[in-house]
Amino acid sequence: MTNEYAKADLEHVLGEVQEQFKAIAEIQQARARLTASASVRKLATVTVNANGTVVDTKFGPHAEDASLNELAKAVTEAAQQAVTEVTKLGMELMAPVQERQARLPKLSDLLEGFAEVKPQAPVAPPVTMVPLAVDAEEPVMEFSDVETFTPERGSGFTDSSW
Repeated sequence: MTNEYAKADLEHVLGEVQEQFKAIAEIQQARARLTASASVRKLATVTVNANGTVVDTKFGPHAEDASLNELAKAVTEAAQQAVTEVTKLGMELMAPVQERQARLPKLSDLLEGFAEVKPQAPVAPPVTMVPLAVDAEEPVMEFSDVETFTPERGSGFTDSSW
């Protein structure tokens, strides 16, 4: 009789695992379409995909009035904000699967004497959000025989010709 209960429990767990696989496949499809955008000071808007890769960058109407340093900072901040948002959205997509997984019995609950196996993956350290400093001993590339480039069309960053 106990064997019948164990068999029924195992069949239930296997059914739940199959449902988890289906849910994960659906989440993967939704994640593949996931994007997030962020704008900084109406200078730049950056859109990233679920992997955090920049897929679109647009400059606002005031971009021509900003310095290159201000634009660079705005693009960097917008990209960082967009990555933070897309990461949050990805975690929200995964939440139902994680909740369902937490409700499943452990293998050790189903099989007497079976030790719970919990592989411990190394935890990656947080990555830098600032550029690395240039080594003072490393030579800087300088070019002396350069030509000045003057664009033939358009007048700035918002020119639609490029």
